Amino acid sequence: MMDGATWHKSKTLSVQGNIRIVIQSPYSPELNPVERLWQYIKQNVLKNKVYETLSSLEDEVCKFLAGINPQTIRSVCGYNMYN
Repeated sequence: MMDGATWHKSKTLSVQGNIRIVIQSPYSPELNPVERLWQYIKQNVLKNKVYETLSSLEDEVCKFLAGINPQTIRSVCGYNMYN
């Protein structure tokens, strides 16, 4: 399973006979859990806020990520495909 990155579609990509390549659809967040984590960060750190500098934005994101617990990450990034 690969996303649509250019290097995944290279004509020089060598694939063994026992491997089948499947390119995921352009927008499939259920197959890329970090997309939901980025959305969670946007909603909790970036939404309706303006940062004076890139450094201050970076500090806020780092502070937010340092304080996030594993259970929250599991709940945000987990995907139940049977719902």
